[in-house]
Amino acid sequence: MTTSTTSGTTRTSGMTRLRTIIFAIAGGLAVGNLYWAQPLIEEIAGSLEVSSAVAASLVTVTQIGYALGIFLIVPLGDVLNRKRMIPLILGLSAFALIGAAVAPTFSLLLAALGGVGLTTVSAQLLTPLASELAAPEQRGRVLGTIASGALIGVLLSRTISGAVAEYVGWRAIYVLAAILTVALAFVLSFLIPRLEKRPATNYFRLLRSVLTTVAQHRAAAPTILISAAVFSVFSLFWTSLTYLLSAPPFSFTVGQIGVFGLAGLAGAVAARRAGMFHDRGWSVPASGVALGLLAVSLVGAWLAQSSVIVLVVVVIVLDLAAQATLVLGQTRLLSLPGQNRSRLNTAFVVSNFLGGAIGSALAGPLWATGGWTTITGTALGIVVVAFLVWVFTRRGALIDQN
Repeated sequence: MTTSTTSGTTRTSGMTRLRTIIFAIAGGLAVGNLYWAQPLIEEIAGSLEVSSAVAASLVTVTQIGYALGIFLIVPLGDVLNRKRMIPLILGLSAFALIGAAVAPTFSLLLAALGGVGLTTVSAQLLTPLASELAAPEQRGRVLGTIASGALIGVLLSRTISGAVAEYVGWRAIYVLAAILTVALAFVLSFLIPRLEKRPATNYFRLLRSVLTTVAQHRAAAPTILISAAVFSVFSLFWTSLTYLLSAPPFSFTVGQIGVFGLAGLAGAVAARRAGMFHDRGWSVPASGVALGLLAVSLVGAWLAQSSVIVLVVVVIVLDLAAQATLVLGQTRLLSLPGQNRSRLNTAFVVSNFLGGAIGSALAGPLWATGGWTTITGTALGIVVVAFLVWVFTRRGALIDQN
């Protein structure tokens, strides 16, 4: 069934519950591919005979590759047939994952994971597609579910990769991820509905239009800036957490560090409903509350550096606050009028993962400089800057829907 919306776009079959769940699973697997290596840094370093600091660059390079993939590939979602495009991208991602699994040297592993980052962009093609298919009154809930699926994928990736590595080695996780990616490509080739053909556009003009599309909406730039800051804090925290948990007094194993990621699931699941605040018109104030909660969680993280129980609580609150901010920001962007949602999503995600790459890159030097205190202090400073942006733009740019 095909129905027309008031914005002039076309919704084919809509976002059914099954489609929403499968999109969330696909998004979780795709984004999870970026983080398999995070709890395995020490093991990979030993296996390929490099230092821990060098091995930590695997996460950074994967995120940079992801940001490039978002910029170079995702805008094509506004002009190409996504029913064919998304399964193809998943197939390429599976190929890169196999490359990572068999890489005999660190440099080849680094190249393969760069390829994984470049091709694991299906989640960011599915999100604007879901926004297009969803009815306006359900858009926040649908996007919240899909975004939470992505965060759950990030958190479970650490747990799963740690457990798999502990029993069968770190390479096996990339084989498993490749198999699951191929399976999802097959399912989505049937599940994605047929969509109206859109006019062809020059590729380079399409890329340039990412920036002009952001400039068309006053709400876009501050929302993107706040989200990028929050994601840099999220990435800095989780990358640094590996150092904290592997050192005394914790001295956790790889598997134990991975299981610790499960603590964030409660926050991710709770944040799934953050999009409903948008549906009720409370998106901007809810974003401010989430930023405040994120700041409080970082203070708690500094205080909890020797207590597992308190640290678990901190992880739950931090993931809830970060995910709520990201869901609300992305939903605001994808609710803006027009047919440029893939390009708005491109700007949003590229900025986020550049911020994430910076956060991951800072983790090693900050840890070496001042340990957990320097990590949490830097993260808190970034959140304060984001909160100031929210304060000065909340009555103007953030609420502009024109």
